[in-house]
Amino acid sequence: MKILPTNIIKVLDKQIIATESIESIDLMERAAIALSNAIMERWHNDMPVVIFAGPGNNGGDALAIARFLAENDYAIEVYLFNTANNLSVECQINKQRIEEVSNINFHEITNQFTPPILTRDTLVIDALFGAGLNKPLSGGFAAVVRHINASQATVVSIDIPSGLMGEDNSTNIKANIVRADVTLSLQFPKLAFLFAENESIVGDWDVVDLNIDNDIIDDIETNYNLIDIEEVKSYIKPRSKFSHKGNYGHALLVAGSYGMAGAAVLSAKACMRSGTGILTVHSPYANNCILQTTVPTAIIENDIQEKEWGEYIDTSKYQAIAIGPGIGQSALTEMVLIDQINECQSPMILDADALNIIANNKNLLNNLPEKSILTPHPKEFERLVGKCQNSYERLMKGSELAKSANIYIVLKGAFTTIITPDSKFYFNPTGNAGMATGGSGDVLTGIMLALMAQGYSSEQVCKISTFVHGLAGDLACQKIGDIGMNACDIVSYLHKAFRLISE
Repeated sequence: MKILPTNIIKVLDKQIIATESIESIDLMERAAIALSNAIMERWHNDMPVVIFAGPGNNGGDALAIARFLAENDYAIEVYLFNTANNLSVECQINKQRIEEVSNINFHEITNQFTPPILTRDTLVIDALFGAGLNKPLSGGFAAVVRHINASQATVVSIDIPSGLMGEDNSTNIKANIVRADVTLSLQFPKLAFLFAENESIVGDWDVVDLNIDNDIIDDIETNYNLIDIEEVKSYIKPRSKFSHKGNYGHALLVAGSYGMAGAAVLSAKACMRSGTGILTVHSPYANNCILQTTVPTAIIENDIQEKEWGEYIDTSKYQAIAIGPGIGQSALTEMVLIDQINECQSPMILDADALNIIANNKNLLNNLPEKSILTPHPKEFERLVGKCQNSYERLMKGSELAKSANIYIVLKGAFTTIITPDSKFYFNPTGNAGMATGGSGDVLTGIMLALMAQGYSSEQVCKISTFVHGLAGDLACQKIGDIGMNACDIVSYLHKAFRLISE
């Protein structure tokens, strides 16, 4: 699914109008019907509705929604804010239409505004401003927002919570943004919906389908996309009946140190559950018995050091290399990792402590093999690029790094983000809060390693692995619940996730 920046949404509207030979007011009517149906599915008509409509097309949508809800016996009160006496053409038309409906309590605010009482039983429809906003709300509109937020009413925002900007909210004023319980976005989600700092503003969000011709959508270019199961399924390679383990690659996993054998175990198990032909795990000698007994399907290669990674590895026989889970940051390990990166010619997957070592030796970023994959969580990422004040800045800094180093960055979290060297952003929709547990990232590294060993491109590795990882977590959560989950449960459901995608 595409995520369109707000400036492109305006272009899309014009293309729909031109291609379908439809008037703008009729497109608004179509949107209002879809939005009204979504509202009626969630809230019964015994709940009084108060609508706050702005002077633009977002307000026009709300006025049309008021008519449809009134037709279905909802008690409707509408406040249209027209303080500048400057309604959009479509909003003006819908104002005239609503004035002809007798069972709607309609108020046009041109000067003074007496706020209505909003109770716990009230449904507020917020349509003051849409996604085109480019500066913080102030003055009277900010006061209306604060009145809504101070109430205990249920709030549904149309397209986007009023006051929230579609992408970058670095200069915004959070107190002057509507806090929605539900946001109904038109056709596409907004980029801002995917950022952690906006969760309490957006609430639960859903996309309302406007039945736009697929050819029109396909022609619209965007750098932001949500990964979906059909895309992932299209990448999965069928297996020949006459294939053997050599056809699915030999993977090398460098993981673990004394006391951190679990990271190596989780990553190795995930790798073997994700289709690699052969896996060699290189780990300190102290982890030998643990690995031999817990991952009997892997080859265990002991380091010359007992408790840490301290041995350079000839990687020429491997199709994929992953380094980092649980390796620690000792001086010896740091020295060996630097040598390993400087000598390696093939793409690598670098995670956890490997990233922290790179953060202490930032010149290594210029020496990474092209198409390598870094898998940081936000704190690890900031050690690499510096402090980020919000998620949008994090994406922009990630894009700069991915482009300059010609690598892929998998920024972990809710809606894990894949950042490509050509400034594309892919957001993963699978996963849940139960995956916020130690070892979850080690599992992801193992999946990536297996896919890279099987010959998938770096971009495909990132997309498939993040989707499968989250899907396995979702399947585990259905059985266990998000509180009781741990990383072992994700591994246990990997085979079901792959099967579900394949089927």
